[in-house]
Amino acid sequence: MIVLAATPIGNLGDASRRLVETLSNASVVAAEDTRTAIHLMRALGIENRPRLIALHEHNERAKASEVVELARDEDVVVLTDAGMPAISDPGFPLVEAAAAAGVTVTALPGPSAVLMALAVSGLPTDRFSFEGFPTRKAGERRRLFASLAGEQRTMVFFESPHRLADTLADMATGFGDDRRAVVCRELTKLHEEVRRDSLAALAAWAAEGVRGEICVVVEGSTGVLDVTSIEDGVRLVLERVAAGSRMKEAAAAVADATGLSKRDLYEGALAAR
Repeated sequence: MIVLAATPIGNLGDASRRLVETLSNASVVAAEDTRTAIHLMRALGIENRPRLIALHEHNERAKASEVVELARDEDVVVLTDAGMPAISDPGFPLVEAAAAAGVTVTALPGPSAVLMALAVSGLPTDRFSFEGFPTRKAGERRRLFASLAGEQRTMVFFESPHRLADTLADMATGFGDDRRAVVCRELTKLHEEVRRDSLAALAAWAAEGVRGEICVVVEGSTGVLDVTSIEDGVRLVLERVAAGSRMKEAAAAVADATGLSKRDLYEGALAAR
């Protein structure tokens, strides 16, 4: 059996009793970083020294079959550096391979930056989308946000601190300056911070420099935009194109958000260029 074990995302006190018991009795542990796994077990007072297998983003597909075969005869505990394996962390290819091979997969629930950020955000939690880390490439990132502009669910992103300001600025361009958002920093740690504001204001704040582990929660689209003329719609299309979106994608997004004809928007934008 394969056991996906959630680990603390910053506060060691969040380690569950089941996690400690499971690691204390484990014979095989597949870890994103074996050094981090050893440090965690020592910090939790676990004297057990299981066989350690490195399973990370660069080798997990190649290693999946080996781990699955081991799991036919004994439990294999899967750890990532923090949080739940397979959620924006190594694990999905292994679970996919195990399911195909008929090997049981279970999980030890525990800390999750995604769910904690969503819960404390103050934004709607009944429907949400987890988008992981946006691409590092600015043009692709802008096209991504333009394509998500009409998404009505609350969106959760991870981001690195040194790219946060640029990402928030691109979000403001793609979603609108006034779209509500929340930056959650260092969740469960000593300097935990939850900052709620508009995307434009958050981008200005982040430009001053931010440190730590970051989650960004963005309000979903509130529905149809108050745009009734093709001329105004075309202007929105061209703004999205200027931000890096493709013309057809921009026209489709504006059409979805306004109820205007996608064809008229597309043809109008072509004529206006």
